[in-house]
Amino acid sequence: MNNNYSFLAKLFHWVFVFLFIYGVAKQVNDLEQLSDKFFFIFEITFATLFLILLIVRYIYMKRTQTSSLPPDTSNSQKIAAKIVHLSMYILLASTALSGLFIGFLYHLKIQDGILINIVIWLHEIIINLLYIFIIIHILAASYHRLKKDGVWTSMVPFFKEKIK
Repeated sequence: MNNNYSFLAKLFHWVFVFLFIYGVAKQVNDLEQLSDKFFFIFEITFATLFLILLIVRYIYMKRTQTSSLPPDTSNSQKIAAKIVHLSMYILLASTALSGLFIGFLYHLKIQDGILINIVIWLHEIIINLLYIFIIIHILAASYHRLKKDGVWTSMVPFFKEKIK
């Protein structure tokens, strides 16, 4: 059992929380916003850097960190945790990739029609699925906080629990 992720693992986790919140807060509300060259370049740069950092984070976590779930955790809970974490990585990457694809189509002057509408629709579905998985992740972390099994404290720097 890993009761404490590394400083870098925690940094990655919380940087992504803030990057995601920032990305949602400043999201593109209208394709016409992409006609502003500075805005377009910023969006492409943000999505590309987000994707690169996500890949680096995934590799780092996979190679250096182990689960903080207690050894007596049921197999179904362990599988659920893996599914949620992997799904969040896939959905975060898919959000960035679909956003980049929208930008690519816009750059090619494909600014209306079925193709860009389908890509935008997929992008929105991906984001909505991601919201669901984030809620599941937060609920699971809160469950472990109430259970006082060390999972919460292994990643969260506040409201530390006294482990049983």
